[in-house]
Amino acid sequence: MPQLRRVMSDSRTPHDAERLAAVAARQHGVISRRQLRDLGLTNTTIARWLDSGRLHRLHRQVFAVGHTALSIEGRLHAALLYAGPQAVLSHTTAAWLWELVDAEPMRIHLTVPGRPPSLPEVRAHHSRLVERVSHRGLPVTPVARTLVDLASQVSARQLRRALAEADFHGLLVPNEIQATLRPGRPGSAALRAALRGHMPELAETLSHLEECFLELCESEGLRLPEVNARVGRMRVDALWRDARLAVELDGSAAHGGWAAINRDRQRELALRAEGFRVVRYTWNQVARTPDDVVTDLKRLLGA
Repeated sequence: MPQLRRVMSDSRTPHDAERLAAVAARQHGVISRRQLRDLGLTNTTIARWLDSGRLHRLHRQVFAVGHTALSIEGRLHAALLYAGPQAVLSHTTAAWLWELVDAEPMRIHLTVPGRPPSLPEVRAHHSRLVERVSHRGLPVTPVARTLVDLASQVSARQLRRALAEADFHGLLVPNEIQATLRPGRPGSAALRAALRGHMPELAETLSHLEECFLELCESEGLRLPEVNARVGRMRVDALWRDARLAVELDGSAAHGGWAAINRDRQRELALRAEGFRVVRYTWNQVARTPDDVVTDLKRLLGA
C-alpha cells in the first residue's frame, strides 16, 4: 500500500491518492482506465503516468501500477478488468482456483457473454449463459460447470484426477454435475466417461508412479489399497490393512544413496514389527512389466 500511495502522489488530493491506492491494492496492483477516470484522473494525467512509468499497460484499458511484476492474483484481476464486469474465470483457470488441478495457469481462461478478442495472455470463451459464484474473492464458474469445461481441455487421466480432487474437497455434487451435461456441450461426453470410472483414491496419490500403480490395480480388478496410509508414524505408499500387506513404490530417482537405502530397510523392519509384509515395486516394474506386478499382488492378496 505505501508503494501505491507514492506512485499516485500527484493525484488531485491526498484523499484521492488514498482512494486510488485502495482500489489498486484490492486488485493486487492493477486498475482499469474506467476506474481511474471514476476516481478523478483525466486522460491527460493517465497518459503522463504511462510516460513516467507510474502506470504500465497490460491489456487494452488495463494497467499495472508502479511495476509489472504481478502475482497470479494480479494477472487474474487484469484479465477480468479487460473482459468486463460480466466475465468470470473458467476452464483450467477456474479448476486451479478450486484446487482441482495443480498447475498455476500460464494463460488466463474466462467466460463472458460478449465477444472480446482473446489475447496471448487471455483466452476469452463466449457463452450466452454465464454461471457465476465468488471464490477466493474472484468471480468464477461453479465447480460443476468448471468440470465440464475442463473436460474439453485435458486428458482423461487429468480429468479423473480433477474429479478425485473435487471429491476430496467435498465439492463433488452429482446432481449439479448431471445438470451441466447436455448433448453437444463440449466436455459432456468426456465428463460422463470420467464419472463412470471415478476413483476418489487418486486424490491421495503424491506421484505419477502412485497414480499408475492405483490404475493398474483397478484395471486388473484388484480391490484398491489405501494410498499414503498411516502406520504408526510412517506413511506407506499403498496398504491393504486387512491383508497386512504394505507396498513401497520406488521412483527412478528415489533410494539412490546408502543413507536412503538404510532408511528404507529400517522402515521395512518397523512395518514387519507391526505385522505387515512389505514388498517393493520400481517404476520400471509397474510401467514395463505390469503383468509380473499383478501376478505377485494376486498371490500376496490371495486374489
